[in-house]
Amino acid sequence: MITLKEALTLSSDELEAFKNELRKKIEENSEINAYIDVKSVGEGVPIAIKDNIQVKDWAVTSASKILQGYIAPYNATVIEKLKSAGLTPFGRTNMDEFAMGSTTQSSCYGKTLNPCNKDCVPGGSSGGSAAAVAAGLAIAALGSDTGGSIRQPAAFCGIVGMKPTYGRVSRYGLGAYASSLDQIGPMTQNVEDAAILYDIISGYDTKDSTSADIKTESVADKLNASRKLNIAVLPKYVQNASDDIKKAYAKAIEALKSAGHNIIEKDLMDPKYDISAYYITATAEATTNLARYDGIRYGHRVEGSNLQETYIKSRSEGFGDEVKRRIMLGNFVLSSGYYDAYYVKAQKVRHLIKDEYEAVFKEVDLILSPIAPSVAPKFGELKKPMDMYLSDIYSISVNLAGLPAISLPVDKNAEGMPVGLQLIAKAFDEQTLFDGALSLEKEFCTILPI
Repeated sequence: MITLKEALTLSSDELEAFKNELRKKIEENSEINAYIDVKSVGEGVPIAIKDNIQVKDWAVTSASKILQGYIAPYNATVIEKLKSAGLTPFGRTNMDEFAMGSTTQSSCYGKTLNPCNKDCVPGGSSGGSAAAVAAGLAIAALGSDTGGSIRQPAAFCGIVGMKPTYGRVSRYGLGAYASSLDQIGPMTQNVEDAAILYDIISGYDTKDSTSADIKTESVADKLNASRKLNIAVLPKYVQNASDDIKKAYAKAIEALKSAGHNIIEKDLMDPKYDISAYYITATAEATTNLARYDGIRYGHRVEGSNLQETYIKSRSEGFGDEVKRRIMLGNFVLSSGYYDAYYVKAQKVRHLIKDEYEAVFKEVDLILSPIAPSVAPKFGELKKPMDMYLSDIYSISVNLAGLPAISLPVDKNAEGMPVGLQLIAKAFDEQTLFDGALSLEKEFCTILPI
């Protein structure tokens, strides 16, 4: 598979020929179920798009029955930016329903398989985007990250996945899960491609009230793997991770040392508090965002004998089990008598998490962290909802603090499954994030998409 950087140099005829080859390859690998639909809306470099990002005149469903029949009337800002840069949307990728999940199994279109081992999950919720890039079915893709939904599937599939600082990339046209956490980002074959795609989609947007009105500078043309950085490592933080993760973490530390970076040991609070704060916050916001899908004003309608029955049937049949579970949890934490006990406390913990990161970043440039406690599990291994929630234990604090982070492959375990780690930077310091990631990538250049 050619890289994004290489694809940007192709002529129109070369791109058209490449797209035809890509369509054939996607059809030949349809069992992976990375794509919901394959289509192109222009002559540019083809980019796979997660099914919760608006592309004008495309069906956009967030992999949910309740949005079947919806056709997007406008382009998300990131889509307009892609088209302006000579790129074009090329198919909708599968995902967990409304981005609620870590395995891409809750989609109404069926599960996506991990190209590295089809018995394993590809991660989620951007599992379709990750699988497409990893299997060579996409040059690059866009995903969304609410609690690790770009970085975790990137780690499971052995590609690069980057979550920008909250507010750096416009959320206009993104189907909302948790509005204070969601962020669109690139999923690519390598760090340089991620920087190129990040440059294209980032920037202030007046259509998005959460967009940061600060100057955006390109990073791809300034990438510098030779910068010597102060990088924090978290020896206590990884104690509960699997042996595969611990081994990769130790190898990454040695690689960073040999590249000339200064390694500083730090500690963060027990990630169990991250889990609690995240799932209270995310489900509360999800409950509010999904309230509009009632089968009357919005969402697929299932007729009942009256409006109340129509509402109940539409939501009952339109939403999957995991979405219903999170809606109920969100309603509970926002309900009278529990709001102060749960939601308010979660926001206080969120503030503590942000403060803790800020304190660490007074002494370091980057933090090296696991992205998941294990490599991609096999289908069926995460038997309970709590098992899935705990798989996000290392990724969600980044979203709670609104920080940029990037996941990249650094090792493979004995079964050949990719092991990914993440680097985290202070808010709006994407240049340092990409520089550090490029340096680490150069030390582990043998880990590439299959």
